[in-house]
Amino acid sequence: MSEMDYENDELIFLDDDSAAEEQPLLGKDWNILIVDDDEEIHTVTRLALSDLIVNERKLNFINAYSAKQAKELLHEYGNTIAIILLDVVMETDDAGFDVVKYIREDMKLVEPRIILRTGQPGYAPEEQVIKLYDINDYKTKTELTRAKLLTTIISSLRSYQQIITISQSRAGLEKIITSSANLFEEHSVKEFCEGVVTQISSLIGLDTEGLLCARAGALLDRDDEGVYVLGAAGEYARFINHPVSDVKNIEIEENIGRCLRIKTHIFERTCTVLYISRAGFEAAVYIRQTKEISELDKNLLEVFLSSISVGYENVNLFHELRNAAFRDWLTRLPNRNEFINMLDKPHLFAGENCSVALVDVNHFSDINDGLGQEVGNELLRAISDRFQTAFDGIVKKGRIGADVFGLIGPNEYVCPDAINAIFQSSFKVGDHTLPVNVTVGFCKLDNKRNIGLEILKRTNIALNRAKKNLTDNFEYYAKDIEDQTTWRLDMIRRLRSDFAAKKLELWFQPQVDLLNEKVVGMEGLLRWPDGEGGYISPAVFVPLAEYSGLIVDIGEWVLEESCNRLLELREKGYGHLRVAVNISIPQFRDRFFVEKVKQALSKPNIDPRLLELEITESVVMDEPQIVIDALRSLKEFGVKIAIDDFGTGFSSMSYLQQLPLDRLKVDRSFVKDIEPGASAVLAETIVTLGNKLGLLTIAEGVEKREQASYMIKLGCDEAQGYLYAKPMPFDALLAFLASHD
Repeated sequence: MSEMDYENDELIFLDDDSAAEEQPLLGKDWNILIVDDDEEIHTVTRLALSDLIVNERKLNFINAYSAKQAKELLHEYGNTIAIILLDVVMETDDAGFDVVKYIREDMKLVEPRIILRTGQPGYAPEEQVIKLYDINDYKTKTELTRAKLLTTIISSLRSYQQIITISQSRAGLEKIITSSANLFEEHSVKEFCEGVVTQISSLIGLDTEGLLCARAGALLDRDDEGVYVLGAAGEYARFINHPVSDVKNIEIEENIGRCLRIKTHIFERTCTVLYISRAGFEAAVYIRQTKEISELDKNLLEVFLSSISVGYENVNLFHELRNAAFRDWLTRLPNRNEFINMLDKPHLFAGENCSVALVDVNHFSDINDGLGQEVGNELLRAISDRFQTAFDGIVKKGRIGADVFGLIGPNEYVCPDAINAIFQSSFKVGDHTLPVNVTVGFCKLDNKRNIGLEILKRTNIALNRAKKNLTDNFEYYAKDIEDQTTWRLDMIRRLRSDFAAKKLELWFQPQVDLLNEKVVGMEGLLRWPDGEGGYISPAVFVPLAEYSGLIVDIGEWVLEESCNRLLELREKGYGHLRVAVNISIPQFRDRFFVEKVKQALSKPNIDPRLLELEITESVVMDEPQIVIDALRSLKEFGVKIAIDDFGTGFSSMSYLQQLPLDRLKVDRSFVKDIEPGASAVLAETIVTLGNKLGLLTIAEGVEKREQASYMIKLGCDEAQGYLYAKPMPFDALLAFLASHD
């Protein structure tokens, strides 16, 4: 029986054996709360409304016989109660009014519709009660005939449904707006997708029950491309971030899969599946419904989806940005930024039983160079997987650098024995079986509040110390070395970065013939801009470059740059000038050093005699045989050799005789001693020794005319210093040469 079948004012009581066949209904029942202390009123009301169907939904009656019981049921059912048929006079004369006040003011329930009924006409002014308490109707029990009761119920249900729709619409919009304003929050995808489901349901006047699904991809940090629930409302909310198969509903799973496959909307009587696509990001929104969607609603959804798809794209893009900022793309582990964030949470890791470790894979670059980057990547993934298996969730893991992993956890796990045990067996990578050795730096955490970046720096200090440990492959951080090591690491990092960015410069200081003061060559001098208009002293950064091994790469660059400048000098008409460059001991230890020098000369086809390598006595004494063998090979190739700062070290005359030298450089400290009327014994000795050995001599640091004159008297051949020219960039050198032709 429908709402239009009631045409008289008499209550009709249906026979229990009615043969009328009940039609299947969609959706939930309307909850009707009857509050009255008279059992007969409950019975009559149920009979009068028992077969009423509104919008294909039956009525479900909830019975309360006192104001107290009504309040308890209201807490249980909340705003799922559509209508409250409320008696005014029960245990007290105003018990009903007290319930109304409790609903509206205390519980803040605005959705349920209230119909007051009283057996005492005129007890309260009708207009005042309705105006004050948001009541749908106020009737005496005698005037609520069956037809009038039905009319009141139907109109109240419609009012309730409209209010619920408005509330759902507002809630959906608030969720979408909130997620847009908080896209960087952890649950922004969930909130956005839940808001989409809620808003779509509200737009077409349905209950908020549905879910939004998509292929997981990077959104959930899953490796598979299965279909997952990203947002849901109603009974499906518990399945968020789960595979859609967990819903255990074949109809939902098939319809969502079909929608993503055919890439279009699906409209059925019992459900609607809407397709969202924007810039390659796809999703399917499943909505369970109790009636077929009208053409008007379909058009409305089209417009809504075209707008919401932009928001869906933004959510995906922001999630990808967050992953790029905090997740390692290769291993899916937290990256350095996220690892630092984890270290910033002292409530998780602070204490005397936790440690941080940095695990550096030894010689990883050899694997990349020898077997290819893909094999290297597979090895890193295999190491990550073994960490996950060995430590599970007990230890927090991250990939800090190219071949460096980070661990945070209890000392019993983050310790040398436990970590070394992981690398006792080889790794199977494709067709390769690779043994892996690691170096580990540890830092024990304490109860003090420490910044994550500082903890990481301290652990890195320990790692660098471990690399120099000749007995073990690990080292624990010690506080007494922090300041010095931190400064050194910072400078090395800056030097490495600036060198990679081609910020280092090669300047040149002219060298002249002492007799005619003609330019005969120049010394190449490395300069490191400090970024503030000045330069960092070579006395500071050259030892750091040697300490870090970076001097090998820098030295190779200096050689190549010098040869390129020699080529430019030849093209400018200065092909007779030589360039001298300093060579350090780490460069000699490079077994490819000799070949690198020859290659640097060969590429621009430079005469080897125009390149002069300067070495100090300390370099010779450090690795004498390596140095002598390399210099002899280069001497045979034609390269000139000079001893720099001669006389300042502890020389061995036997080694001096073995070196294939061309020139001795008199150190500036000896030249500085030259004063009018006095003799400089050491400078005289060095020049005399050079002459006896058949070597040319050059004085460094000549700043005064008296010094130059004295060196000429001693028989010195050449000089360089501020008296003639300061070190200068190459462009300035060209101008200097042009002015001294």
